Amino acid sequence: MATFPNSPAAPVVVFDVNGTLLDLSVLDPHFARLFSHPSVREEWFHLLERLWMVTLITDAYEPFAELAEAALRMTAQKWGIALPDEEKAAILQGMKALPPFPDVAEGLAAFREAGFRLAALTNGSLATAKTLLERAELTGFFDGVFSVEQVKRYKPAREPYQLAARGMGVATAEMTMTAAHAWDIAGARAAGCKTAFLARPGKVLNPLGPVPDWQAPNLPELARKMRR
Repeated sequence: MATFPNSPAAPVVVFDVNGTLLDLSVLDPHFARLFSHPSVREEWFHLLERLWMVTLITDAYEPFAELAEAALRMTAQKWGIALPDEEKAAILQGMKALPPFPDVAEGLAAFREAGFRLAALTNGSLATAKTLLERAELTGFFDGVFSVEQVKRYKPAREPYQLAARGMGVATAEMTMTAAHAWDIAGARAAGCKTAFLARPGKVLNPLGPVPDWQAPNLPELARKMRR
């Protein structure tokens, strides 16, 4: 993977990882086999999102992997099925091998060629994020990779966005957070960031939430809009 050395003064764009750069639908066959319907994967992930929101309200941080497993066990209990250890392991290990969406490499290259500095900010662990980006051959696009575990506060709390801004040497107002999640857009805006919404399949904005500065159906189109 070629690297794209850009000036430290270049504008900064930070990307969410799971569901924005990397495609969770690769896990659907596991859920189809276990629950007889692949859509349960989305139900599980929505429950996982609720669990990390609870950690913010209660100020009781738990690691992402533990929340993911807890959400999986809760989903199985709700559906009234047993959760074999091998199936649980396959899903949780699958989270460490997510592929990029087809437009990601082209889109990130377009951002770099337009002069942007790029970073990734994940609600997952730092080690897993780095492994995922390396396996997806995306590492060379990024000047920084950050995780909420470094501040023990999940997005959409302000602290993770502030962490990424500090790590990139800019104020939050000088950083654009790009995500396919309405809650991420809202959190970034509350932290003072500019925002860009990537409309991945099935992802929509909250009509009561902040309007992003940019939005597009794919990364290359978003890069074209933001370079103007």
